[in-house]
Amino acid sequence: MAIPEPTTQGLAPFKDWHTWYRVTGDLNADKAPLVVLHGGPGAAHDYTLRMARLAERDRAVVHYDQLGVGLSTHLPERGADFWTVGLFLDELDNLLAHLGIAGRYHLIGQSWGGMLAAEHAVLRPEGLKGLVIADSPASMKLWREECDRLRSELPAEVERTLREHEAAGTTDSPEYRAAEKVFNARHVCMIVPNPPEVLASDAKTAEDPTVYHTMNGPTEFHVVGTLQDWSVTDRLHQVTAPTLLVSGRHDEATPRTVQPFADHIPDVRWQIFEHSSHMPHIEEEELFLQVVGSFLDSTD
Repeated sequence: MAIPEPTTQGLAPFKDWHTWYRVTGDLNADKAPLVVLHGGPGAAHDYTLRMARLAERDRAVVHYDQLGVGLSTHLPERGADFWTVGLFLDELDNLLAHLGIAGRYHLIGQSWGGMLAAEHAVLRPEGLKGLVIADSPASMKLWREECDRLRSELPAEVERTLREHEAAGTTDSPEYRAAEKVFNARHVCMIVPNPPEVLASDAKTAEDPTVYHTMNGPTEFHVVGTLQDWSVTDRLHQVTAPTLLVSGRHDEATPRTVQPFADHIPDVRWQIFEHSSHMPHIEEEELFLQVVGSFLDSTD
């Protein structure tokens, strides 16, 4: 199905910068609006745009580009001390206030976006009515361990290419990028060639990889950035919002990385999409929209 056109687009002033956003549907509808937090960090909103179809259920859907990527302010000169979880939490709070929805909203965070959404939820904001954490780890230690396991299952020559270039610091080489695609086709998006909106996000990350390289690293599975030791596991008991967990059977966010959310969030349920990897919202679009839409309706 076609991705819906936005109802409105705009720029929210944030400190000395701006956050670009788009809204699909009516923010004043009876149902609480849904805000989509994209992954990366630094992946841009495009690959999550099919979630805008949740507006077909009479619920406004807000997408935005986080600072440093896409149509929001870019700051390539800033270092690791600038790109923090706290920065992105402040940006989210600012956007909610700018749109006038801080008193009543839902969040869906995909990959890094789910990590950010969990960080927001443990603060128990009064306006958060429902939380969807999609394809996200609760601990980057678990993520790194599971990525190593998944890598060990790749063809030997592919894994050897990855290791050699990582050791040499040549992760921008064509050989490394070709080997990366083998992993991604198994565990990131199994629809190959990737849909246009996924390619659009990839292109924007490549255009300005500042945030991705600083916080994550050169690839999904070689995490050497500032998030490499991040964890929210010990704070998850503080989440009071009803929570839906989403992951794919072949996801790089393996069940082991998601399990702490299920173990520690008090009001939680978990849907594993059997024919998906890291993007069930694309790989099993209709089922994803049904599952997430029904959950959101139940929390209203």
